[in-house]
Amino acid sequence: MNDSQKKQLIAQALEIGAGVVRLAPTWVPRTFGIPGGRLRLHPDDLYPLGLERGGISERWLSSTAQPDNGPLTGPEEGLSAIPVGGSTVTLRDAMALMGEEFLDPPAFEQHGGWVMFSKLFDLMYPVPHHIHQDDTEASKVGQRGKPEAYYFPPQYNGHYGTAPHTFFGLLPGTTNEELIDCLKRWDTGKVGDNGILRLSRAFRLEVGTGWYVPPMTLHAPGTLCTYEPQRASDVLSMWQSLVSDFLIVDRGLIWKNVPKDHWHDYEYAVNLLNRDTNFDPDFKQHFFRPPKPVKSLEEMEAEGYRENWITYGTPFFSAKELTVYPGHTVTIKDAAAYGTICVQGRGRFGKYAMSSPSLIRFGQMTDDEYFVTHHAAGEGITITNESDCEPLVLLKHFNPGNPGVPA
Repeated sequence: MNDSQKKQLIAQALEIGAGVVRLAPTWVPRTFGIPGGRLRLHPDDLYPLGLERGGISERWLSSTAQPDNGPLTGPEEGLSAIPVGGSTVTLRDAMALMGEEFLDPPAFEQHGGWVMFSKLFDLMYPVPHHIHQDDTEASKVGQRGKPEAYYFPPQYNGHYGTAPHTFFGLLPGTTNEELIDCLKRWDTGKVGDNGILRLSRAFRLEVGTGWYVPPMTLHAPGTLCTYEPQRASDVLSMWQSLVSDFLIVDRGLIWKNVPKDHWHDYEYAVNLLNRDTNFDPDFKQHFFRPPKPVKSLEEMEAEGYRENWITYGTPFFSAKELTVYPGHTVTIKDAAAYGTICVQGRGRFGKYAMSSPSLIRFGQMTDDEYFVTHHAAGEGITITNESDCEPLVLLKHFNPGNPGVPA
């Protein structure tokens, strides 16, 4: 399909939805963990690409980025797709060819397009302790830095998994020598565990709340299913050799997205860390994110809805949770374009039906994910909850520069 044909499809999709486009589910396999089974993907479809590719533990939302999954990565893996007229066009192509139809032109110019995405992330066991590089370090390997945020939606957490706590940063007094020792004895010792978590501290996770994780900050995410707004990047460096006493981490992942001339340079590795965030004695005070109402609760309740900021306090992205009460219709305006996923309920979202699926087959279309252009967001989307008993709940993710985000 050439660019002219793609533009015709994109224009058709924008016209059909009056500035709102539907997105197909985007499933991403990973080899470094076992799927937690809470993404509503059919149990028979958790390994649809074969064991060599790993299990589906992530659903990427409003994505114009691709995962760094090695040489077997598919040509459009990780990219959100807009279905229209029996064909599809990727959101990445839509932004590249008609970006100013999707994003406010000054914002498009300032940020270079849609530079974030979100994901639903679900593993049975914790993620190894690791960092994501900042822009300076990531640029050395031709990538962007990766700050990220977490929110734990109750609708996707009927159980909390095997370890509902996340390790962040390092204990006060931890030395470079101790860190280098952990990295060097990757697969030796009594149990093959390099012991990095003994130098960190864990926080119990709470559904309906979240965290912000700056780049260069060590973290080992726990096993709540997570909604994760983040920079459009997939850079990392793994620092933990063994997870849950059985999941072995490839030593080469220490050097993933580290410049090749610094591979096996342990001093370089430990100096990647942001000392301020990793040793912050008030880490929770600075980076825990309880929900914050977007305006007066009384005013919103009277109109039949509630909306909270759930990701804030970062210049890179933001997110909201919108709840429309049973039987109500509301028109919600936003100052910027956004992607959205419905996590509970059914109703209407602008011109489209909207519902949160209970079970999805790999490759099946759903009615739960959409992208709203800046013009449509500013005009307002009329949303109807068609249930007389169940709330309609949406999560909304925004590019940098969304006005009104709390500090």
